[in-house]
Amino acid sequence: MIAAMPRAAKLAASQAVRDEWLRRVEQEYRSAATTHHLTLWLIQLAVSPDLIRAGLRIAGDEIKHSELSHHTYLAAGGQAGLAMTRESLALRRPEEEPLEHAVTRTTVRVFCLGETVAVPLFKSLRDGCTVPAARKVLDRVLRDEVRHREFGWTLLDWLLRLPLGPALRVIAAHELPAYFGRLRLSYGAMAKNLTAIDPADRAWGLMPPAEYAATVERTLERDWIPRFRTHGIDAKRAWDMSLDVVAGAPPAQVGQRT
Repeated sequence: MIAAMPRAAKLAASQAVRDEWLRRVEQEYRSAATTHHLTLWLIQLAVSPDLIRAGLRIAGDEIKHSELSHHTYLAAGGQAGLAMTRESLALRRPEEEPLEHAVTRTTVRVFCLGETVAVPLFKSLRDGCTVPAARKVLDRVLRDEVRHREFGWTLLDWLLRLPLGPALRVIAAHELPAYFGRLRLSYGAMAKNLTAIDPADRAWGLMPPAEYAATVERTLERDWIPRFRTHGIDAKRAWDMSLDVVAGAPPAQVGQRT
């Protein structure tokens, strides 16, 4: 007879669990600040009111995600506070460039890439998660990320329909290899051999670097290539070019998810 697993709620949390959930608290908080600042830019550009309202709603979602993640961090025995500087929570752009340029870069990096891959990533994290406090967060985040993803692609479509659209498409295509490179480094591109994880850590909503890397690669074929193609951007070429970014990364950068 197979021995019964201990109830998920009773599973002790490792330091890896606490570190990861604190990182999620910070990342979700940072996402709230980024989206709020982006939405201010959208107001300045007089975009569709529906997009403005969607941006404000997403900022609220991210605050809630951070709050829920903090509850999980405390449930795992965490005690540290956030260590983010105020200055790091603001978007920046060169004063001399049109605002549309900065909005395009942020939209592609944060939403067309980050929020798009977040959907399958959080689904994979949730599939192995059985600790109630952690599962509650992943359920909520996964539900919201689908809407966040679509916001990004809708906004990119709006931007590329502007009179500046051709120039913005060039900017997006130019930046995409570097964005892909940093994302691949953040999500396990140099750690594909790390396939194992403690079952208790998985129950708390973690997974090994190899699964992150595999999910990112699946997202390329399923989402990024076809979605960027409809906007006249060659994501496969950008992905291949991003190999130079990955190969030239210092060891300290590998695995630092942003």
